[in-house]
Amino acid sequence: MRIGALAEHAGVSAKTIRFYEEAGLMPAPPRTSTGYRDYPAEAADRLGFIRDAQAAGLTLAEIRSVLAIRDSGRAPCNHVTDLIDQHLVQIEQRLAELAQARDALRRLKRRADATDPTRCASKDVCSILTNPGSSTQPKVGGHEEGSADHSTNGGRTAAHSG
Repeated sequence: MRIGALAEHAGVSAKTIRFYEEAGLMPAPPRTSTGYRDYPAEAADRLGFIRDAQAAGLTLAEIRSVLAIRDSGRAPCNHVTDLIDQHLVQIEQRLAELAQARDALRRLKRRADATDPTRCASKDVCSILTNPGSSTQPKVGGHEEGSADHSTNGGRTAAHSG
């Protein structure tokens, strides 16, 4: 089967198939006498697996490792189970972080709704985000609301490296 037919059958582009070959996810197919790629029928199944594994959140490196186990003649079930467990832990951690951020934003929204812009002190950048009279400010994403940390390196600066 030529690359165009395989691409249409698998619902991906020919460029994607060539990329998967270069990334080690698809084996290089034999070539016709005129140099065209000639994929076996099972190549479509492999492409379907790659698509499904990506939809489940696996990285290309993880997918490559699963395929390598299968290609060696062994069942990758234990490895896949470990990958799923790892991804579930990461997602649970991210969900907890998002819930904390949501709660902090809800507190800020209540403060914003109760704020009169005409009473904003000129020394404040924004009284919704800062609370100059309070030493115990609600946390937003793990930082104090009034924190001057505006970095994009995971919330750490020289002053916030601990």
